[in-house]
Amino acid sequence: MNTSPAFSSSAQPRLSIAPQRRVSRRISGFSLSSQIGNGVRTETDSENHNPALTDEINEIKRYEDFTTIDWIQDAAQEQARRKAKRREGSGFWDQEGSLGWRRKLRESYDAGQAWLVVTIVGAAIGLNAAFLNIVTEWLSDIKLGHCTTAFYLNEQFCCWGAEGGCPEWKNWSSFAPFNYIIYFIFALIFALTAAVLVKSFAPYAAGSGISEIKCIIAGFVMKGFLGAWTLTIKSIGLPLAIASGLSIGKEGPSVHFAVCTGNVISRFFNKYKRNAAKMREIYTATAAAGVAVAFGSPIGGVLFSLEEIATYFPLKTLWRSYFCALVATGVLAAMNPFRTGQLVMFQVKYDRTWHFFELIFFVLIGIFGGLYGAFVMKWNLRAQAFRKKYLSEYPVTEATILAGATALLCYPNIFLRINMTEMMEILFRECEGDNNYYGICEAQNRWSTVLSLFIATILRVLLVIISYGCKVPAGIFVPSMAIGASFGRLVGILVQAIHENYPNSSFFSACEPDVPCITPGTYAFLGAGAALSGIMHLAVSVTVIMFELTGALTYILPTMIVVGVTKAISHRFGKGGIADRMIWFNGFPFLDNKEDHVFNVPVSHAMTSNPLSLPRFNFPVREAEHLLNDNKFQGFPIVEDRTSKILIGYIGRTELKYAIDKARRAGHLSPRAKCIFLKEAAPPITSQSESISGHPHLPRTFDDIEDTTGLQSVDFSPYVDHTPISVHPRLPLETVMELFKKMGPRVILVEYRGRLTGLVTVKDCLKYQFKVEAQENAHATRPTSGLDSAQQTDSNPTPEERLWRFLQWVGRTVNLGTREHVRPEPRARSTTQRSPRENSSSILGGTAAEADDGVVELEERDRR
Repeated sequence: MNTSPAFSSSAQPRLSIAPQRRVSRRISGFSLSSQIGNGVRTETDSENHNPALTDEINEIKRYEDFTTIDWIQDAAQEQARRKAKRREGSGFWDQEGSLGWRRKLRESYDAGQAWLVVTIVGAAIGLNAAFLNIVTEWLSDIKLGHCTTAFYLNEQFCCWGAEGGCPEWKNWSSFAPFNYIIYFIFALIFALTAAVLVKSFAPYAAGSGISEIKCIIAGFVMKGFLGAWTLTIKSIGLPLAIASGLSIGKEGPSVHFAVCTGNVISRFFNKYKRNAAKMREIYTATAAAGVAVAFGSPIGGVLFSLEEIATYFPLKTLWRSYFCALVATGVLAAMNPFRTGQLVMFQVKYDRTWHFFELIFFVLIGIFGGLYGAFVMKWNLRAQAFRKKYLSEYPVTEATILAGATALLCYPNIFLRINMTEMMEILFRECEGDNNYYGICEAQNRWSTVLSLFIATILRVLLVIISYGCKVPAGIFVPSMAIGASFGRLVGILVQAIHENYPNSSFFSACEPDVPCITPGTYAFLGAGAALSGIMHLAVSVTVIMFELTGALTYILPTMIVVGVTKAISHRFGKGGIADRMIWFNGFPFLDNKEDHVFNVPVSHAMTSNPLSLPRFNFPVREAEHLLNDNKFQGFPIVEDRTSKILIGYIGRTELKYAIDKARRAGHLSPRAKCIFLKEAAPPITSQSESISGHPHLPRTFDDIEDTTGLQSVDFSPYVDHTPISVHPRLPLETVMELFKKMGPRVILVEYRGRLTGLVTVKDCLKYQFKVEAQENAHATRPTSGLDSAQQTDSNPTPEERLWRFLQWVGRTVNLGTREHVRPEPRARSTTQRSPRENSSSILGGTAAEADDGVVELEERDRR
């Protein structure tokens, strides 16, 4: 740390720093300038003579939890790291001649390290996916019976090759009600175990994780979300949660545990440990691998990562995502968890073609997919708000009760009793061979099957709404596909019945006489794609995933038509899929590239006016410490002085705190020590001995002697960003939001003719967006006074309050809890009592759900 002696305030000349400021702000990234004597040393000189300073600046890149990564500073520090590394290697290993091969070998290893990491990560993801498939199938079957020859085998492996029945597989009892009870008890045990593991060891393992991963790849820091404990608990709790019978899936969590795997393994390599940009490439590639092993669709996984996950997707990331998905899928195929050569259980092949008159019914299925997505997202958000407000203290009880209720409702239905992947495998099949589950292909069972499918569709929709979001590993991909499959099979059976009753109608003239005309399994397949597209608002990746599931090239056009209709209906009813809605609900600072913003206002309408700034020098270190302790600002603009407010640069909170701590560790600081943020502009300083020898500065008391001992100033200029992105106050807000999306700065300063007028962050943009949306919604309703609103709340409680009172009454009736656990109003908890995941779930700008203040990125800045 560079230091300089104190200087007298009376001897400070009025200096103009405009030329120096212009020169320093031309230097990209962090300023590495340092002063030698009375001269100024440029960045190049600093790099040549002081490489330790570059390493020091790289070392302070410690992004705090719930902050955003500044990608511009990250790129600048990475360039400095590369230059320092080249300087370190310019010795024995870089000698030409007989030793030149060593330098080439080192450079080759550094260049190929990314492919090595991707290969290891892909193999680990494939192994984990195979393990999860095997365990999930065994746990799902153990609820219905057991294998007498080998207890560890599920029903499929126990009955492998059996014809005309399977004597090796036995139900738990010949008494049907007893089997019902066993099914119910196993569901409770599995859900209880999964919820306890999540609550006790890894709260971040709950839910799907796709929305959080999108924010993390965009630069939002959530420490622990991709850690080893989260990976372990997610891998253990996911099979338990699926086997419990909850209407949740494993495909969404597959993305989470895949990204966790990439994060844990890549941290062993220094190239990725300190580089957020390279970690973003790994996260994107592993997300593609997670979808690839979940659906057995490597190309679909890459497209999913491109269409849904990534905000920055260069060509090299595309290749690495492709290779990682390829390795993961190859390892999964080698493991062959189902012993059928299929990568997923519901993978099927279609030999028949389709007819153009069926497009009418395909469009109907597409409309259902769009309406399903809009309906489920609307009511699931309301269920999430209710859960956050009333049930956040009872995650284990909630998950257990949901699993028990689901088991009681689903067991009587033949399609809800089995797990959803097995259900889709049955519904996708053609009615040939032994594919006659409970006689669904027989004409005499047609209407009972239609009724069962209709009940399964309605019940599954309701269960998905209340189950997705409970505190266990849970996804929504497979439940949505199961709902679409049941509806599609229902439509297919009805169309088949119409054809059989009116075979000579001109409408069915394209049907051949001796070949089955309608294949209900293809309708189930298209319904699954429609529901998946409706809930995620995806088109290209869903089409490719469904194609890779079937391998039927002839059904590409129907799939594209169905998905296209679904996407059109979805856009009519809402913005973004369930992942985008959850980002909005949790209040994460995320700007979606797919969303167009039209505000027609300058950035001055959304910026924080007159932010707290620091003068370029003569600012007490003690006051800087007070600023860090008294507020949670993530950075401070540096100005010439607080009167003129001529913009000099910007220093982050982390860098300022690190610099102060290092100065205190290096030596004793005087209580009157000053900060210097721009060393080039500092006036000439006399030494301490000269100051003491002069009569005006001669210490007269012991306090004066104590104040003059120790370091009198601290140079913070190496930690100041002298080239912050700054814009004019009249620049359109839409352009500023594009800067955040494309370049990824943490903060953009607003200056007018060199004077600082404000600053804007992603959170400020989102708050303004929410404010505009709230005003638009307010015009549609008549505003009421506060007294009227209070009276209306007391006299007409909301549906959520009525539901909560009903649940309390049920709890008191059956004595499920003690008196202190049943309260009329939820007691507010302190921040230290909340789990990390709950702390991250705040609403920017406020919504119907209660918001936790100040946990997302920058705190609310004072509007001065």
